[in-house]
Amino acid sequence: MSHSTAPDTTDLDAAIARSAETTLAALSRAREAIHGVIFGQEKVVDLALVTILAGGHGLLVGVPGLAKTKLVDTLGTVLGLDARRVQFTPDLMPSDILGSEILEETADRRRHFRFIKGPIFAQLLMADEINRASPRTQSALLQAMQEHHVSVGGERHDLPRPFHVLATQNPIEQEGTYPLPEAQLDRFLLEIDVGYPDRVAERRILIETTGVDEARPVAVLSGEELMQAQRLARRLPVGESVVEAILDLVRAARPGEGDASVTDKLLWGPGPRASQALMFAVRARALIEGRLSPSVEDVAALAEPVLKHRMALTFAARADGETIPALVRRLVERLPARTSG
Repeated sequence: MSHSTAPDTTDLDAAIARSAETTLAALSRAREAIHGVIFGQEKVVDLALVTILAGGHGLLVGVPGLAKTKLVDTLGTVLGLDARRVQFTPDLMPSDILGSEILEETADRRRHFRFIKGPIFAQLLMADEINRASPRTQSALLQAMQEHHVSVGGERHDLPRPFHVLATQNPIEQEGTYPLPEAQLDRFLLEIDVGYPDRVAERRILIETTGVDEARPVAVLSGEELMQAQRLARRLPVGESVVEAILDLVRAARPGEGDASVTDKLLWGPGPRASQALMFAVRARALIEGRLSPSVEDVAALAEPVLKHRMALTFAARADGETIPALVRRLVERLPARTSG
């Protein structure tokens, strides 16, 4: 019996290594396929992939016309997910998203309720302009995001697996918006800023999207393969230096705990969910970049999208021209040397 244990362990390790290599190669192909359709938004694409690979939901913030909808459609196709879109408006009701029960009558005059599923029953849902809907409708969506099921008429209905929401949000300064409350913002793994493309990228957009032939996304993964990649991401070992960097960063962003020159400018800071989000996200970023272990560099790169929607400035700090991204950059600069974890 003692002779059979070592070969079995070796075979298992080899199988795990082969599976990891296959997943890394597939993720690389998926990343290239998305970049081949979405131009000038490389960082946004990578952060959206990190969000999904980490098993979370993302909030895309930017003005209209920056290919946010096209990004979600492309992600759905390339990752093999059933993707749907809901346009949020002030009169949108929770039942328009979750679904509703209708009363049906059979041939023998018996009546019963039948549940009609709403668009939330998808693997990838785009909640377009989420901050245009009323708080009641926002809450219905965010509860489903957290609990992965909906309750209608006292009955529980489980959502598909995997299930991800990529919501878009207009800048709060625009009229007709209902800002998401802090407790609901915390449900999003990352907040991803979508900016204007640079001149080179915009030139490519002009040339490649206004002719007869336009780049089309192709399926690279299936939903099951994506879930395998998500499971692999959760198994990646995280070194002690990376764990300490996450704790240092998150705790330094809390009033009363970090450096007063930063925390005196904050009304509140990130809770433990931010630490969890960083742990999930750094593993996902490592995989997307072809590595099987995250580093402190990953923590630094993801600090802003993980933290900025989980912090708020005091009125005095805003009056002085301070911004959350600038404070987060200051905290990142104080992290130890960015070496591998």
